Parts: sequence; structure tokens; C-alpha cells
Amino acid sequence: MKKFLVLIALAILVTSNITEAKVISNEKIDKAKVETASKIIAGLQKEMKSFTENGSGPFVAAVYDDKGNLVVKVANSVVNEKCSNNHAEMNAIKAAEEKLNTYDLAPYNLKLYVTAEPCIMCVGGIMWSGIKEVYYGVPSKTVEEITGFDEGFKPHWFKEFKKRGITVYGNIEPELGEQELRNYVDNGNEVYKPSR
Repeated sequence: MKKFLVLIALAILVTSNITEAKVISNEKIDKAKVETASKIIAGLQKEMKSFTENGSGPFVAAVYDDKGNLVVKVANSVVNEKCSNNHAEMNAIKAAEEKLNTYDLAPYNLKLYVTAEPCIMCVGGIMWSGIKEVYYGVPSKTVEEITGFDEGFKPHWFKEFKKRGITVYGNIEPELGEQELRNYVDNGNEVYKPSR
């Protein structure tokens, strides 16, 4: 029995190290930040279905303050609001700015959590918003493979964000997000993209 418990403990330890090893960042990995982000992003991934049932999605973003309080949580609304700018990140930034009555979120030390890596538009929006930290789930390459959505050209964005004082952590709970994206596509929901 003792051997069995030791084997289970080792399996848990190995699994947690494998999960941590997938996480990427533009700073030295902070385990406490990863742990918090994992809980938040896993929660967002699990809420995806409720958003997609109402015509939103397949992405969700939330903004938190530096004390861990939720400021806003919104989904992508491109299809149901017929506006190509309404990505989850852009909606979250706009909602936070409206709630705080400002165009500059920097003084509030806010963190953005999103179910997938920001696309080229959202990278620009985040940079100009004053958001201090970004945490995302599914990487762009996987989003493109599952949905066919073109994430855009984002050369060295981790490095560029670091130059501007914006911390980025990625690949947090990606498996949950991948499954939600597959469910979205498999259920016949519309994946928006311009005709070329």
C-alpha cells in the first residue's frame, strides 16, 4: 500500500511538472502566477458553453485587479453583434475602460486572462490599453488548426510586450480550451473570418 501511495505521489508530481513545463512567459516563471492563472482560465474555459449557447464565443476574457478582484468578464461577440472588432480581449478592455471611466488602464495594474492567445488586433489593443499582465490558454497555432481562423502576423510579441512592461504567460490549461474550441466547431457554430 505504501509503495502504491508513493507511486501516486510521484505521478502527480511528474504530471504537475509536465504541465508547468508547457507554460511560456516573457519573465522567469512565477509558480504562484501560473497557479492563479490556471484556476481563472480553467474557469473561463468551463464557462464557454454558456456563452456559446447565447451566440457568443468561442473565446472568453476576464480582467482582474491586482488584489484578485474580477473587474469584467465577457465573450467574443463578433458574430452575434456583427462587428469584426468584438473579440473577447477587445470587449474586455472596452468594458473595463467603461467601468473605470478611463482610456488608460495602467494606473489600475490590471491583468487580462483569456481562453486563447490574442490575435494581431488584440495584441495591439492590449498594448495601447495599459493592461499590465496577460495570461492565455490555447496558443494561436492550435486555434488556427481547430477553427481555421487567421490569428495574424505577430513577430516577437512577447519580447515587444516585455519592452513595454507587459508580462505575458501562455499555454495555461490549453487542453480544456482545445476541447471547447472543438465542441464549438463540431456543434456547427459559425467561425467568423473574412472572405478572401
